[in-house]
Amino acid sequence: IVDTPAQCCFRSVFEPFKPPEMVRGKRVLVTGSSTGIGEQIAYEFARMGAHLLLTARREKQLKEVRPQKKCLELGASSARHVVSDMNNLTSAQNVIEEARNKLGGLDYLVLNHVGGSGRFGPFQGDMAAVTSSMTVNFLSYVQLTVSAMTMLQESQGSIIVISSLSGRIGAPFTLSYNAAKFALEGFYSSLRRELRLREISLSVTVAVLGYIDTDNALKSVGDKITMQANPKEECAREVVRAGVLRHREVIYPYWGLKPLLLLKEWMPGLMERLLDKFFVLENIL
Repeated sequence: IVDTPAQCCFRSVFEPFKPPEMVRGKRVLVTGSSTGIGEQIAYEFARMGAHLLLTARREKQLKEVRPQKKCLELGASSARHVVSDMNNLTSAQNVIEEARNKLGGLDYLVLNHVGGSGRFGPFQGDMAAVTSSMTVNFLSYVQLTVSAMTMLQESQGSIIVISSLSGRIGAPFTLSYNAAKFALEGFYSSLRRELRLREISLSVTVAVLGYIDTDNALKSVGDKITMQANPKEECAREVVRAGVLRHREVIYPYWGLKPLLLLKEWMPGLMERLLDKFFVLENIL
């Protein structure tokens, strides 16, 4: 008997989380897994005994420094890597071919990578930065999904999409990045509904994240906002748990973001003024 997506999501709310039993031997592709949240997500799946394929732009970090070796130490059934530049959509397609060749299929597609040529600061009308951000942070996600769709349908698998509060609430100084995250939210929420209507057992989990203490985030905005960064390890655990249980979304940190999302609907002007107080303008403008 094959559960429909609606049945899977409904059941998972009440189902106990038994990670090793649920994940051991599953085939997982994690993009952007050389550092930060992607690296920690890879470690979470490794602890559960998954077969892992890691991808990022930097081979040294993937192979020699940390992730691949540590995944094996943590208990991964296997850990391989493939180098890919997500600014090139053909390269994104090749990653899925590597998953097919090295893993023989796919159970979890974790879309986490981030990039583009934009920086944190006032928008200067740079269309190249907009195009780069949309390619890496949106179009490559779609390309990976399209290329992996057959394998994921065969395994009745899961897509886990790393989004952001910036995909729900517009924010200054990261316009190109925000645009890509809004596009992700639109595409994957629509895809989830379409899969349900077509009775295809493939879950889509969107992770709405706040400020996380990754090296890249701290370097980019550490002196420009006064928010407290949240631990990437805990963030990864919550994301993986939601994906394995086939939840439609996970918000982290929940009590830090959920009130803002509710306030956006009730009093958007007040919500914006509250958030604006966190910016250190003298370090930005």
